[in-house]
Amino acid sequence: MSLAKRYVSILTALVALFMMSLSVQAQQVDRKQPPAEFIQSVANQTLEVVKKDTAAQAGDRSAIERLVDQYVLPYVNFEKTTRLSTGRHWRQASASQRTELVDAFKNTLIRTYSGALANVDKLSAITVGPFRGDPAAADVVVRSTITQSNGPAVGVDYRMENTPEGWQIYDINVEGIWLIQNYRNQFSQVITEKGIDGLIKTLNTQSMPAQNP
Repeated sequence: MSLAKRYVSILTALVALFMMSLSVQAQQVDRKQPPAEFIQSVANQTLEVVKKDTAAQAGDRSAIERLVDQYVLPYVNFEKTTRLSTGRHWRQASASQRTELVDAFKNTLIRTYSGALANVDKLSAITVGPFRGDPAAADVVVRSTITQSNGPAVGVDYRMENTPEGWQIYDINVEGIWLIQNYRNQFSQVITEKGIDGLIKTLNTQSMPAQNP
């Protein structure tokens, strides 16, 4: 898969992740049910939710931020995603820098992937595959396939942790590219050149697109 096509696939997958989280809130899905059932039950509502929010589909930044703040944050562990993406450099960051990093990373993901909302069409579907792991494990991967009328099927894996409140998603794999691994390589380079504050500034001022592994 070319870099351009893979990038579009990642955009689509992130939208699926965001919108699945949104539908969890609306449908009161049990977050403590088996992991595959949890993902499938919320995925079934994804496209209807996307269609209803025309402002977000049009790329309205404030509308997207509202959806993420209200519906995504309770179900996605952005702190863990940011910490793992920062890697060993996380230990160098102060408490205030860590907070700024989490906020900056969240904002850069919104900014980078907001345009993908317009690419979600009425014929898209998310099918969760059979779960092969231990449903009682603390950390699991759920595999799925996203199909769409305007492109090829895309394999997407969701890595989740089992918290006292239920499942939380913290990483996503699209066609062999794990989100955390991709950003860890970029974060490390920026921190080496500019330090923690330099990474925060970079995240706040520009998007960091996916790279080839």
